[in-house]
Amino acid sequence: MKNKTALILALLLPVQYVVIKIISNYPSFIEEWYSTGIYPYISKIMRFSLGILPFSVGDLLYTFFIFSIVRWLVLRLRTKFSNPKKWILEIFATFSIVYACFHIFWGFNYYRLPLHKTLKIKNTYTTEELVLLTETLIKKSNQVHSKLVNNDSVIVAYNFSKTQLLHTTIQGFDYLREEYPKLTYSGKALKRSLFSIPLTYMGFNGYLNPLTNEAQVNTQIVKYKIPTTASHEIGHQLGFAKENEANFIACLATIHHPDPYFRYSGLTFALRYCLNELYVRDAVKADAMLKTIHPGILANYKEVRDFWSLHQNPFEPLFQTTYNGFLKANNQAEGMKSYSYVVALLVNYFDDVEKAF
Repeated sequence: MKNKTALILALLLPVQYVVIKIISNYPSFIEEWYSTGIYPYISKIMRFSLGILPFSVGDLLYTFFIFSIVRWLVLRLRTKFSNPKKWILEIFATFSIVYACFHIFWGFNYYRLPLHKTLKIKNTYTTEELVLLTETLIKKSNQVHSKLVNNDSVIVAYNFSKTQLLHTTIQGFDYLREEYPKLTYSGKALKRSLFSIPLTYMGFNGYLNPLTNEAQVNTQIVKYKIPTTASHEIGHQLGFAKENEANFIACLATIHHPDPYFRYSGLTFALRYCLNELYVRDAVKADAMLKTIHPGILANYKEVRDFWSLHQNPFEPLFQTTYNGFLKANNQAEGMKSYSYVVALLVNYFDDVEKAF
């Protein structure tokens, strides 16, 4: 990289930062001109072109970045970090390019209108409304559980290949596109992550590569969790960058899925969020309701907890803290705690619960 080019790119980094901070104060503008304007074209081009490949181009790109960083450090060590003006300039120039690509290809979605405004529903609810939805989710979860197993104490086993689970996930969005055209999923690029094993020890189910728009799923996780995880990552692909909003979309795509195993994943996924919130508001009521859930459902929850317990490592809190900081830096003020917003979306979307289900 020539010095003059590197200098221009480096100087553009703070300019970009200021401009993005200003634009982020106008979510309606971003919603109209980016999230529902140019972004759908950008994402479709990426998905249609890369989705046909059976492997993750994004993961290969990350691998290239890692090796490039290691090589750069080795070269700097060999020269004892001489000529600092040059390599510091190169660092800022590289960050400038990555920062621009991140926002142009996907990152501006962090600043779009909140999902409840897009869906035209409220984002507040009463404890009574939460109790009603939780009761309905327990009833529906128990019903689906009974259809899948012969005993209410038996865990639901997913006798699918992980590739089948990913392919079948997409069917859930065929329903959503009729009610919400913005959730139409075309140009499919849902892939198994090449980094599934390290992702497991970092504590992550999956991620979206913002530079290639490929959705990566950690296929080391319990199969029961793959439907909601894959649907969550598709939600990111569709331009809903916030974790809580992608979780809500995952609930909708799986709860309305034609396959009962996917509905089971979605219903129990939503139920877990509602129970956690109810424990905060009324622990006595939550304990009473917990006793009405089939033991087999609780066994599926335990299966997931046991999986993550087996894969804990001393560095996982560091990864979680880093990601939490990333969320806060990208318009999610509560960081990972902002996931609880999914409960508000669920309660208000399913306000007429019997009709909705």
